[in-house]
Amino acid sequence: MFFHPAYLIVIPGILLMFWAQNRVKGTYRRYAQVRSKLGMTGAQTARAILQKMNITGVKVEPVAGELTDHYDPRAKAVRLSQGIYDSDSLAAAAIAAHECGHVLQDYRGYAFMNFRAALAPAANIGSQIGPMLVIAGVFLAATGLSTIGIILFAAVIAFHLITLPVEFDASRRALKLINQLGILQGEENEGAKAVLQAAAWTYVATAFYAVLQLIYFFLLSRNR
Repeated sequence: MFFHPAYLIVIPGILLMFWAQNRVKGTYRRYAQVRSKLGMTGAQTARAILQKMNITGVKVEPVAGELTDHYDPRAKAVRLSQGIYDSDSLAAAAIAAHECGHVLQDYRGYAFMNFRAALAPAANIGSQIGPMLVIAGVFLAATGLSTIGIILFAAVIAFHLITLPVEFDASRRALKLINQLGILQGEENEGAKAVLQAAAWTYVATAFYAVLQLIYFFLLSRNR
């Protein structure tokens, strides 16, 4: 990224992201070592929730990597990392339930999820092209070009901000489901809550960092 003294403004965002990433990894590894009393694996947890909610046609399958868990609405598939798919830990139950929370959002037409999906193409373009246009505008003394880049990057901000209610809602649904179905019991629910709260901070940090980037791009374009 082009350096300018105003770039110092993004440092708090970088530090928050670093802290959030370390927190989620530490919390995950802690509760990945704690087996649930019921002994259900992540895959079994996901299937039990989908069955309880009378949702058919959604696959539960493993995916490579660590903390790569996600729900693919186009493929109608809950994909769980190997450490979650086969594990009967508190972390596995929490993360599997969270992804099923996204399934429920999809099947019930959750507005914020649909809005995020609609923003995704613009956000991808904005993240790739926006910064380049801002920097090109600075070098070419073309304020209009930089302004276009800032407008494109604003789609990235919108995407990250709308992601917050989507993720928080999925976690809320997850905690409610694992409690109602008895997948976790008593204090085990506190462990699941800790895992999902730690994960939530990564989304907050990412959104905060993106906002600081936008401010940086604006200052850069106005102070060549």
